Amino acid sequence: VQLVESGGGLVQAGGSLRLSCAASGSIFRVNAMGWYRQAPGKQRELVASITSDGSTNYSDSVKGRFTISRDNAKNTVYLQMNSLKPEDTAVYYCNAVYKRYPGGPPLDAWGQGTLVTVSS
Repeated sequence: VQLVESGGGLVQAGGSLRLSCAASGSIFRVNAMGWYRQAPGKQRELVASITSDGSTNYSDSVKGRFTISRDNAKNTVYLQMNSLKPEDTAVYYCNAVYKRYPGGPPLDAWGQGTLVTVSS
């Protein structure tokens, strides 16, 4: 299974970016999808996640500014990031929990990461 991310880049503080991540390969069903980020010298942290029925969860640091959504038919997850701050600068990673066949075990896949840089 491959997760291909796109949409990162350089933006000024207060600006917006939209990240996308598409899952492909041997997939029966994708359950939860999410976005994590890792800033230099820091641990990877959860930014937002979304279940297959649309339930969402956000870190306190992005609530009200970021919105996660998904297209189940395309196995794609999005992260709309508004009011960006310099402290949002990080490599953003897509994550998917999926099953290869009915009744199979949940498996974990990660994207390669996309860099988001917010200048002050």
